[in-house]
Parts: sequence; structure tokens; C-alpha cells
Amino acid sequence: MTRVDVVHEVWQRVYAVQPAPPSNVVLGAAVVALVLVLWSPAWSLTRHVVTIAHEGAHGVAAVLTGRRLSGIRLHSDTSGLTASRGRPRGPGMVLTLAAGYVGPGLVGLGAAALLGAGHAVGLLWGLLLLLALLLLQIRNFFGLWSVLVSGAVVFAVSWFLPTQAQSAFAYLVTWFLLLAAPKTVAELQVQRSRGAGAGSDADQLARLTHLPGLAWVGTFLLVTVGALLLGGSWILV
Repeated sequence: MTRVDVVHEVWQRVYAVQPAPPSNVVLGAAVVALVLVLWSPAWSLTRHVVTIAHEGAHGVAAVLTGRRLSGIRLHSDTSGLTASRGRPRGPGMVLTLAAGYVGPGLVGLGAAALLGAGHAVGLLWGLLLLLALLLLQIRNFFGLWSVLVSGAVVFAVSWFLPTQAQSAFAYLVTWFLLLAAPKTVAELQVQRSRGAGAGSDADQLARLTHLPGLAWVGTFLLVTVGALLLGGSWILV
């Protein structure tokens, strides 16, 4: 297969419309995603996916608000750090900080919209593109490994598996992002209640805006739960 043939094949897959899978597949994907979120041994691994989306959202917000992105680090304890240059205060910094916890839920919401339009395979290729762009900003070995492994899994599913399996995987990823986003917000508040959240996004936002950190946690929760309810309704129609 020539390079032109490969490009044509990818283009066809990205824009192809797939029928929605049977309802048992959609609900089964939701159940598996829920297990990946609620079962602690699984969550200790799958939470890295949420961290990738979280830090990626910080990075996108920084670029869109005119800040200069310096790099992203992902750590083995599922934490991360996105560094950017620009004014230390102001709307750009506020939006950059606020994007992290709502990012996974909003990505899940966008994914649900694509699934509703029948673009399950296109969604996977879109995720692969986002991972490739994120890879350019990674500045540590564990982060590089995390993004490469995630990208390899998405590519393998997108290229080698039959369409039905690709569609099921796309639903699984979407449900996972929608369900995982509120849990990370709840974890944030648990850490804050134990006095371990002084450097959290919510507390940094509190210092920048003079709104209580709890108000920011509530905002994160409202957005992520809203994304879950709206995205879920789009998927289950």
C-alpha cells in the first residue's frame, strides 16, 4: 500500500458514518467504564488517562488565551503539571487553571456528540491526533511513555479491529471520560478537606479571583456532572 493509499484509507475511515451499535453494547460499555472508574485497582491505572486529558486541557486553554506553553509533565502518581508563560494574573491565567478539571468531561461531551452523529471511528482518529499534538509538549519520560501507550492502543483499535469493535471501544472511552470527570473533582475536595489541596487548581483560582476554593470545586462539579447528563442523553437516544 502506497503512502497515498494509506492517506486515502485514513480519510475514508475518519469521515465514514457508522450505525449506532445495539443498545446492549452501549449499556455494556457504560458498565465497563463504571467499573474502570469505581474499582480501585483499575482506577489506579485508568486515572492516568484522565490526567492526560486534564493536562491537555490546561495546555489548550493556555494556547487559546495567548499564553506560551512551556511543556507538560505526567507523573506516575497520576498527577501532572502544565507550565506556561504569560501574565501571572488575569483572565488567561484563570481560564488556563479552570480548564483542567472540566477538560475530561468536555472532551467526553464532544465525543458523545460525534457518536450521536455516527462518527465513532472518526472520534478515535480525532483522539489519536490530539494525543500526537500533546506528545510534542511532553517534557518527561513517564509522560512520554503514557501518551505513547495511549496512542498505540487507540491506533491499534482504529487500524486493526473491525468496525463493530472500534465503535464499542469509542463508546467505552466516551463513557469513561464522562464518568471519570466528576470523580476526580470529588477526589479534589477530599484532598482539600484533609488539608492537602493548598496548591490545587481550585485553591490557586481562589487566590487569583478571591472566590472561595469550594466555589470553584462546585463549578467543576456542576460542569462535569452536566457533561455526563447531557452526553449520556445524546449517547442513549
